[in-house]
Amino acid sequence: MSEAKGGRSAQLKHTGLRPGWTTGACATAATTAAYTALLTGDFPDPVSITLPKGQTPAFALAVEELDGERATVGVVKDAGDDPDVTHGALVRATVRRLPPGSGVVFRAGPGVGTVTRPGLPLDVGEPAINPMPRQMMRDHIARVAADHGATGDVEITVSVDHGEEIARSTWNPRLGILGGLSILGTTGVVVPYSCSAWIDSIRRGVDVARAAGHTHVAGCTGSTSEKTVVAEYGLPEIALLDMGDFAGAVFKYVRRHPVDRLTVCGGFAKLSKLAAGHLDLHSARSQVDKGFLAELARQGGADAALAAEVADANTGLAALQLCAAAGVPLGDLVAVAARDQALSVLRGAPVAVDVICIDRAGAVVGRSAVH
Repeated sequence: MSEAKGGRSAQLKHTGLRPGWTTGACATAATTAAYTALLTGDFPDPVSITLPKGQTPAFALAVEELDGERATVGVVKDAGDDPDVTHGALVRATVRRLPPGSGVVFRAGPGVGTVTRPGLPLDVGEPAINPMPRQMMRDHIARVAADHGATGDVEITVSVDHGEEIARSTWNPRLGILGGLSILGTTGVVVPYSCSAWIDSIRRGVDVARAAGHTHVAGCTGSTSEKTVVAEYGLPEIALLDMGDFAGAVFKYVRRHPVDRLTVCGGFAKLSKLAAGHLDLHSARSQVDKGFLAELARQGGADAALAAEVADANTGLAALQLCAAAGVPLGDLVAVAARDQALSVLRGAPVAVDVICIDRAGAVVGRSAVH
């Protein structure tokens, strides 16, 4: 009999939930089809793209428009079984030729927001198209250009039908992303979350890891944190738990089914919510408490002026950047506080815990000692 499989992919399979595609994947598919049509006169339908982890999904085209030096394609987002507010949204990409040497330029069309406040992974004034979707679109433009002997110098305008209306149901307005949605996704895949199904999959992941003899497991908030843990500790996939937003489910189950060591790894902002005592890290059920971060910063040596800036920061990332510039180790302070919250839920179970905080690129910005 083959060895039982664990890790993120096994958890998703265990839930029986159907994954979907991010707005970034949809925008990449639309961009690829539009640029192909611009160069050849024909729209590939369906259009296939390659995602960061190697999947090659195909997308049907809902809109096709070709007009001289520009082409537009629309793709309907399928979020799978996830209750995503953008499920069914029409994501459009318009690709326009630019002079050689111009590179790839991104624009926000109707329904895509613009960044108006600092603290996000994009500069103020930039269209709210996140770094990974931008890279995916650049990569696919380069591939199409190479296939057809073109330069790959284009302007890409991404829009979402009714995006400004949909964005009112997101945190974008509060974050200073105005005019519409963000184009998101680090893997291109929407991992669907049914609370009961995903918590059950976490428990199965712990069971599989323990049965295989692994004494060190890691609870990760997503694929980027998984990569960080593998780089730090060399853990095999079977020892990786995709805890998503359900930190409390990991701690409570490991309390009853102990392992020697549990590493928790995730984005700084998400783990700051754990540090503040939240065990459900979903944005709809807990928010980053900048007042709490300001108090941690004070404990780390921040003066009153810096603490006030942290309390007024737009995002957790902005608070982290303010403290880093002043030499205040806010990332480490959050990691220690998050570890202590985990230990409080473990209630003396024989499990050593450490916490690693990362930024959006996967760089370590804070960590705790093992305790």
